[in-house]
Amino acid sequence: MLIFLFGKRDFASFIKMDAEILTGKKMIHVSVRISDVSTQKFWEEGKPAPPGLSISTNVNIQDVKQSGEALVVLFVVTISYMPSFAHISFKGQAIVSGEKAELERLQNDYKNQRAPPSPQTPMSDQQKQLLQSIMHFSLIKATMLSEMLNIPPPIPLPSLPPQQQKPEKGERPSYVG
Repeated sequence: MLIFLFGKRDFASFIKMDAEILTGKKMIHVSVRISDVSTQKFWEEGKPAPPGLSISTNVNIQDVKQSGEALVVLFVVTISYMPSFAHISFKGQAIVSGEKAELERLQNDYKNQRAPPSPQTPMSDQQKQLLQSIMHFSLIKATMLSEMLNIPPPIPLPSLPPQQQKPEKGERPSYVG
């Protein structure tokens, strides 16, 4: 088992992302910071990955609170490899600034919606953009960590479709299977 634990003092100053997000006609600014990172590899080094390896990602918003003219959004992102192969976890905060009405709407959306969004209660544009910023940033950092741990990245890599063989000259293609 390989374990990496980084404390706030060790790692947080290196991980930061700012994003300007256009929501309709309004602009909000999201700054994502990671304060704690935990990674574990449960698989033996040199042993091939198990067949059917699946990766799940979960973003959990723990709290949304006002801080001056901005919102502080506390979150936890967990990336799990199943069967039990590896685990990556981030704790952090997103600082959201922008127009007061947009921030109030975002804060109220999270206060009034304790359960995960469903098709009957869709997320607002601000919620979507906030979650996308957190998710994109976390997946970039998790991809870097996965390289260090020698595990598959948590995002699917692009692949080329298999090339079909071209018929040789004089041969007619067959459409009958």
